[in-house]
Amino acid sequence: MTRPQFSDPALARKLLSAVEQVAGRVGPVKLMEVCGTHTMEIGRLGLRSLLPRTVELVSGPGCPVCVTPGSVIDAAVRLALDRGVAILTFGDMIRVPGNELSLEKAAAQGADVREVVSALQAVDLAEKDPERRFVFVAVGFETTVPVVARSVVLAAGKKLANLHFLVAHRLVPPALDALLADKALGIQAFLLPGHVSAVIGGAAYRRVAEAGVPGVITGFEALDILSGIHTALTLIADRTASVVNCYRRVVRPEGNPRAVALIRRVFQPVDAAWRGIGTIPGSGFELRPEFTMFDATGEYGLRVGADRMPEGCSCGSVLKGVIRPDRCPLFGSACTPQTPVGPCMVSSEGSCAAYYRYEVAR
Repeated sequence: MTRPQFSDPALARKLLSAVEQVAGRVGPVKLMEVCGTHTMEIGRLGLRSLLPRTVELVSGPGCPVCVTPGSVIDAAVRLALDRGVAILTFGDMIRVPGNELSLEKAAAQGADVREVVSALQAVDLAEKDPERRFVFVAVGFETTVPVVARSVVLAAGKKLANLHFLVAHRLVPPALDALLADKALGIQAFLLPGHVSAVIGGAAYRRVAEAGVPGVITGFEALDILSGIHTALTLIADRTASVVNCYRRVVRPEGNPRAVALIRRVFQPVDAAWRGIGTIPGSGFELRPEFTMFDATGEYGLRVGADRMPEGCSCGSVLKGVIRPDRCPLFGSACTPQTPVGPCMVSSEGSCAAYYRYEVAR
């Protein structure tokens, strides 16, 4: 529930006035909100329509379901259909199309696909049904990784030979590095994700500032987001490249040290593919050697390789902020939340789903 102190209309009007004033100092500017939850809230609150015309707010690759390669989904589908493995994953992943099928369509063909809200459920299910083989499709940014790491540790302690993890986690700071390396994108500041930052801390974004681009960590209420936009514009106007934490009630500079330690105990970074974007160095995780007995790719000999977008789908350009979702030729016609073609229209954090629901007059 929205707390009144973070949605006060009078304060919002003052902040909008302040945004207009500082926007007049910087001219046309392009800001990117990285987090999918920010994208949804910006749409729900109608904030884009309230900003000065010179302030362009674009969505980034902040939807973990959207950037999960279709080949990961294909591997899960084949495990379920061909080898009778029970697939466990989050709800959004079930509807996302792979290169071949979605898990939803595999379930319609008789596959055992189950929605869970936590990796800890996978441990419970595997322990209660030792004759059944389970694979948890582990997706998400740094926010979800600690619980998955804890689940791996618990599975090891319980010696669960019937549970494995198809690891497809992605890391936010390397993705920001990749966006900054593409100068053609013209990103002048980032609104940084609150949930991820609560885990990894503000110090994790030091390379953003080193690249000469401001970053602002902000929360998800109306005043949080407006304050973040105002701070980002002020930093641009003052030509100050630094990372500012506007979500101090939740995010500490060091993040959550216990969660970070748990992640490092279980996982190690690897180069990883992002759907529609390509391979980003050091942007994924794999299980450390002492936990590889729980790796689904090794246990089942999976090949998670080449990836492709559905024909005509522009999700890759949307995820990089090159175009708005409604500029995709499939948007709102062939591709809707009821009949999604690309991953960005499926997820509850997807840019296309947010635009379709909140920002396109119908």
